Amino acid sequence: MSAGQIIVLVTPLFFALMALEWAVGRRRGRQPLALADAIGSLNLGLLSQTSAVFTALLRIGLYTLAWQHLALWRNDAFWTTWYGWLLALLFYDFCYYWLHRMGHEVGVLWAAHAVHHQSQHYNLSTALRQTSSGALLGWLFYLPMALAGVPPLVFVVVGLIDLLYQFWVHTEQVGRLGWFDRWFCSPSNHRVHHAVNDDYLDKNYGGILIVWDRLFGTFKDEDPQQPCVYGTRGLLNSWDPLWANVQVYAGLAQDSWRTRSLADKLRVWLKPPGWRPQDVARSHPKPAFDINDMPLFSPPMGRALRVFAVLQFAALVAGAAAFLWTAEGLPWQQAALWFGVLVACQWALGAATQGRIGMAQALMIQAGALATATAALELREWHLLFKPLALIFAITSVAASACQQRAVGTFDHQSTSTRLLLCALAGSLAGDVLLMLPGRFLPGLVAFLLAHLAYLALFRQGVPWAWHGARVALLAVLAFGAGMYAFLVQGGLPAGLRLPVAAYVLAIALMAAQALARHARLRGQVPGTLAVAVGAALFMLSDTLLAINRFVQPLPWSQVWVLSTYFAAQALIVAGMLRGLAAAPVATPEPAPAKPAMGLTT
Repeated sequence: MSAGQIIVLVTPLFFALMALEWAVGRRRGRQPLALADAIGSLNLGLLSQTSAVFTALLRIGLYTLAWQHLALWRNDAFWTTWYGWLLALLFYDFCYYWLHRMGHEVGVLWAAHAVHHQSQHYNLSTALRQTSSGALLGWLFYLPMALAGVPPLVFVVVGLIDLLYQFWVHTEQVGRLGWFDRWFCSPSNHRVHHAVNDDYLDKNYGGILIVWDRLFGTFKDEDPQQPCVYGTRGLLNSWDPLWANVQVYAGLAQDSWRTRSLADKLRVWLKPPGWRPQDVARSHPKPAFDINDMPLFSPPMGRALRVFAVLQFAALVAGAAAFLWTAEGLPWQQAALWFGVLVACQWALGAATQGRIGMAQALMIQAGALATATAALELREWHLLFKPLALIFAITSVAASACQQRAVGTFDHQSTSTRLLLCALAGSLAGDVLLMLPGRFLPGLVAFLLAHLAYLALFRQGVPWAWHGARVALLAVLAFGAGMYAFLVQGGLPAGLRLPVAAYVLAIALMAAQALARHARLRGQVPGTLAVAVGAALFMLSDTLLAINRFVQPLPWSQVWVLSTYFAAQALIVAGMLRGLAAAPVATPEPAPAKPAMGLTT
């Protein structure tokens, strides 16, 4: 049984204990769980476990290789006795202490570990908030066990025990435990570890035993007079699981790029978190940390969004469980494809709970990801469902936005843009349906041609034509389109399709150029123009890949490349346009002229 399958089996216990913690907190008059934060933490836990399928080579493969060739003492019979298992567990916990400690003292290791500390709450859901990049360097700290000859099976099992033990210590519902706190990692000890208070910072690293901290001078007792403040000193302020994993890496890379000192470009990664080169600190200063200025990140969530988030997360848990249970038996390409679907769905859920996109937009992204996977895996019945469903959700999101515009009085001002966007999406939906039917390529091409013309008219709203506003972009896009058309003709484009394909290439080239012109003209004034421009460019790329695959030569995994760029294009255009429409000024009626007072003349 794999580690992933074991995690699947114990997951119901995790949720049962979280429910118990919530019930105890409610009875005590405290609310231990914030829904969005809990889902954000659990979302990161799912991502950590599913991504671990692809890092097994680092976590276990390299350990096994070192054990086979570098072990100084090989005695499997010893390590599989009860005292051998116990010694291996203590050995693992010792190595974990140093990995954990270095994760707080070395910038690049903190970049991975910071994910676990980003929540401003402290509860059992925080325990499952885990990094997806820890395996990149974490395996180095366990090499002493391989050198000592601890078999890989024993290493994996004691590692899982160490990890599972740490779940229960992430709670505020358990107080001090007397003698237990002096020897073991306990809720009280671990609360200190998660706090950003000056007195608590970088303390209590032990996984099972707190004795390591007492031996190496990193122990700190919890002070009832100094409540723990949770989070990191560089607040995440996001429910995005991808950004949560790269936030610190991005900051280190930015400082490394900006500094002029070659030595500092390396030091950034090796120095403690918070260290910055002097020239970068002067040119790009950051405010000093103030524990009294840590506003709680909590975007508002209405009842509908809360129900949506719970149902979505339940579906994600089921999908991740199925993936973890079967991943080892899947070809790596299929595993990567289903992992990509899960990541897209997780990102969409995080963006929706944060209010960055609407619920219908989240469903559009998820349906698009499922349509891509089902097409690549030739699951035709499911593909026939998800592909049109993605555009139906897109149309629903625009219609919902139009209702909101009407409610606040901006629809009259934006009605033309909204109608053109709906027409473009309807044309795309028709094209999707026709292209899925045999012998309907030409009608599908016409439907997409009409959709692109609607997009072209949409991007024309309020800005000059591309040949006035962005001639270089227009010429570049037209040159690319002309080159692609010539390539298709040379590659065997049927004579009967040359004229309609030429019209199609011209329309999509003009659409992409107009989107770029719109961004050049309105950036800084209207939000979302860059997303629209990138979406239009991806649309052109998707059609290019489709044409090459159909008329020149088959591309490996063509459905993945064609459909992923297509749905990304539609999602970006919809999101960008809706952001711009939502930012439109509210039209206020002009006051009626005052009537002259009775008996007075002017």
